[in-house]
Amino acid sequence: NMSDLHVMCERQKRQLDALDKLQDALDALKRRAAGNSQGKGTLLSLVSGLFEAAIKAAYPAIANDNEPSKWLMISGTANSKFGDYQCNSPMAIHKLLKDAGGSDAPKAPRDVATAIISKIPSNAIISKTEIAGPGFVNVFLSREFLTKLYASILLEGPAAPTTEPQTVVVDFSSPNIAKEMHVGHLRSTIIGESICRVLEFCGHKVHRINHVGDWGTQFGMLINHLKTAYPDFNTNPPNIADLTAFYKEAKKRFDEDEAFKKASQLAVVTLQSGDAFSLQCWKTLCDVSREQFRMVYSRLEIEGLFEQGESFYNPRIPAVVKELTEKGMVEASEGAKVIHCGKAFPLMPVKSDGGYGYDSTDLAAVDYRLREMKAQRVIYVTDLGQGEHFEMIFHAAKRAGWCKPGDRLDHVPFGLVLGDDKKKFKTRSGEVTKLVDLLDEAVTRCKAQLVERLGTEGSTTTQMTEAEVEEAARRIGYGCVKYADLRQHRITDYQFSYDKMLDLKGNTAIYLMYSYARIRSIARKAGVAPERVAEVASAEGPSLEHPKELALAMHMLRFPEVVERVADQLLPHLLCEFLYETAEKFNDFYRDCKVVGDPLQDRRLVLCEGVAKVMHTAMGMLGITPLEKI
Repeated sequence: NMSDLHVMCERQKRQLDALDKLQDALDALKRRAAGNSQGKGTLLSLVSGLFEAAIKAAYPAIANDNEPSKWLMISGTANSKFGDYQCNSPMAIHKLLKDAGGSDAPKAPRDVATAIISKIPSNAIISKTEIAGPGFVNVFLSREFLTKLYASILLEGPAAPTTEPQTVVVDFSSPNIAKEMHVGHLRSTIIGESICRVLEFCGHKVHRINHVGDWGTQFGMLINHLKTAYPDFNTNPPNIADLTAFYKEAKKRFDEDEAFKKASQLAVVTLQSGDAFSLQCWKTLCDVSREQFRMVYSRLEIEGLFEQGESFYNPRIPAVVKELTEKGMVEASEGAKVIHCGKAFPLMPVKSDGGYGYDSTDLAAVDYRLREMKAQRVIYVTDLGQGEHFEMIFHAAKRAGWCKPGDRLDHVPFGLVLGDDKKKFKTRSGEVTKLVDLLDEAVTRCKAQLVERLGTEGSTTTQMTEAEVEEAARRIGYGCVKYADLRQHRITDYQFSYDKMLDLKGNTAIYLMYSYARIRSIARKAGVAPERVAEVASAEGPSLEHPKELALAMHMLRFPEVVERVADQLLPHLLCEFLYETAEKFNDFYRDCKVVGDPLQDRRLVLCEGVAKVMHTAMGMLGITPLEKI
């Protein structure tokens, strides 16, 4: 089918555009060397700070005349043989000096490297530097410094990157009243909540906003159906717990009965003019929907999601349109009022019939968030298809002067959820799956898996009570659904598969939860109390002599760098990658370094407990609550 093919091509084009934009942003982030512009509390930023000072002292003209991204290039090394970090600045600075054409320019990048090293301020962080290849500087960090820094994970908790606290609005979930929440809402809810948790960990004040579809033409149809099919609605309200069926009944009448359709269109006007009976009907429909949303949110442990739907912004629209008109942004077009934003279609603050649509509401919403809520960053978590719409909304907000310099407007797009057949996710009957059923099915399957393990000889699961099995199945089941969604790049479509998400061996929540529980069991097995581990952390710190110990510790100490990237780029899959690598690195360490009964037992327990603390924090950011034992 040609139209399907066209839709697919358009979709792929949008995905590629979004990936290009993201790559640009990631490249910019790399160039900024993560230390110059924002986070101050990461290892990378500490090393960057020392090299920044050295370069400014050695080559002040280069530092003064060029952006830091042109001369400050620090990155982590893949192999600890070449140090912990690498400074790639000498090659870039050498080129800048040659281009400037001074007679005293150094002969080679290695000479630049030598000059930079000679100006590194006295510090307790770097133990040695080596010049390698054409002029790379390999940086080895002091073991004493790393030992103290690692001990602080146990004593003070995992560190967050140090950023300037901001007020951030995150608009996510946003289901429609009187319609069933679908898997697209599930993705928006899971991704949005994870972003909120990461930003809160970084110290920002986060407003979770649920921009529900609670206004508009469909309500005329629903209210009219309620009035005509259930005339004694006020004294004898119908059971509209199954809102989907109610919506379908109303839609059928709307499509087939011309008189009903006309009356429904009039009912919208009556509702919008503030008619008391219509508002009562509307409120009833909203309340029933809210209860259905609540059932999903409670399972996903979403709290503090504040409803500010389309109806909230409706009274604000006329003033917004007036202001944009006065600023010369609004033009008349075929009876409508439009704003041109350099795209194929304009924004339409007022439709040709004088009514308001999505564009009107979203303009009023972005204005309210920036100027009333004083948000310095507004984040919208919606499907990929709305990318162009938000580009235009952001363009208009900036043109109107609502967006101050330094404020950020971000669209966080995501792909589709696909079924086993790799087509859009639906049930066998072709209906959209109810989210509550979808989530509970994961718990049911997880419980069956746990019960099966209960019967296995020698399994650790045998020590669980019925209540513990229920709780574990709930946490693992819902956790697996979240992790399956978050673990891959959000722009890609993902295949919903219970078998994959409940796989004990793959990159899944259940694998990470088992890894975490196993790490937590080591100190118990050794009979060492948490207080004793904390004492050793304070007095001696972890053992970092073995290469596998050091590799694991360095990985954990880079956690704030990962968090900083997630907060900036809004990519939760980077946290999933970090967690999976943590489990793998821990397995390498545990295979090669004996813990229980070894002379280094207690210092190695400091290493283990630090890993557990970071994993607990990182999983919490994904909305997953690990179990202390499974």
